[in-house]
Amino acid sequence: MNFNDMKRSPRYHTSSLPEAQFEPGSRGLVLKNKLGITSKRAMDKIEREEQLRVIEKLAGIYDVNHCFIAADICNIHKIWLDKIYEWAGKYRQVNVSKEDFIFAAAAQVPKLMSEFEKKELHEFTPCNFKSIEQVVNALAVAHTELVLVHPFREGNGRVARMLSILMGLQSGLPPLDFSGIVGRKKKEYISAVHAGMARNYGQMENVFGYLIRRTLRTRGRK
Repeated sequence: MNFNDMKRSPRYHTSSLPEAQFEPGSRGLVLKNKLGITSKRAMDKIEREEQLRVIEKLAGIYDVNHCFIAADICNIHKIWLDKIYEWAGKYRQVNVSKEDFIFAAAAQVPKLMSEFEKKELHEFTPCNFKSIEQVVNALAVAHTELVLVHPFREGNGRVARMLSILMGLQSGLPPLDFSGIVGRKKKEYISAVHAGMARNYGQMENVFGYLIRRTLRTRGRK
């Protein structure tokens, strides 16, 4: 993908757009939502519960032979967050950054997602490769590129994880367990995302190799 159009901007800029607004009474910590939730802890909890709820549903929608397209990524986001946010399933219209790392400019998201569909999604799904090395590479590249585009206002990393889980299921793996990405492993993951800017996916391949081994170990499989 071409990220030359990325530019430095504040994490959020003032706008009348719903996705740029915070819930009154949340002290700027919780985005405006359909449920009127003002506590970040409460919002984190309901987003997590909804994510767990939809994984099984998504696995029933996207089977082992499904070739994902950009509209599927939007659908995953919508199914997950539609009860919470008005803009669920829609590409963001605000520029975002995290810890001084600038994601793709909002104006470029539709074009970048179209490229993501034609390149990574077309190449790596259905994820039914014969060797585990090919599966690891497919997961690493698709995950990194989707995170770098950051197509939505919120929940991009988790949508990328859900896509990885669905791709893993296509390859015959059990649902990947991301709970181990904490502490040092989280720092390695963030570093892997940054390395992806230069199309260096080796670090993310290490992350997914770890995730697969951990998942199989906890499931009692070698």
